[in-house]
Amino acid sequence: MIFTETPLSGAFVVDLERHEDDRGFFARSFCQQEFTAHGLAPAMVQGNTSFNKRRGTVRGLHFQFPPAAETKFVRCPRGRLFDVIVDLRPESPTYLRHFGVELSADNGRGLFVPERFAHGYQVLEDSTDATYLVGQFYTPGAESGLPHDDARLAIAWPLPATAMSDKDRQWRPLAEVEPLIRPRMTVSVETTAS
Repeated sequence: MIFTETPLSGAFVVDLERHEDDRGFFARSFCQQEFTAHGLAPAMVQGNTSFNKRRGTVRGLHFQFPPAAETKFVRCPRGRLFDVIVDLRPESPTYLRHFGVELSADNGRGLFVPERFAHGYQVLEDSTDATYLVGQFYTPGAESGLPHDDARLAIAWPLPATAMSDKDRQWRPLAEVEPLIRPRMTVSVETTAS
């Protein structure tokens, strides 16, 4: 596996290291030891799949608050999607910055999403699948989200949004919810005197 850190610290694009022959290729798509070697928390407790009928469909931007904050490892085994993450760590120098990358069946690329990031994607082809390995169980009371078209984030989505859930349409803009998000996403570092 080939790990390339994104401009958002702790988030990695993960490419397949293909071993090819006349049959095709073989590659690891996940390896706990390789994730650990890159300082990533590879404990995954749940696997999810979404099927997306139509090009332009948007899912997200979703996140869970600590202590149920999720890591995610996202791939696209069929079709193509534009995957986006937003840094919601108040102490981070890249707080509220975003990063997007195309994931597809052809490029075999994955995206590792650290805890305390929002995540979403837009489907670029009809009949696209996304798979997620997730590091925390779905926790309804801890879930939240941001509008995909939030003016403050200014994400350049490749296509007009053609479909999304009612829940995703109802997320309140960052300008309204940041005062609520910031304290819940802040991780306190407790030190003890010796």
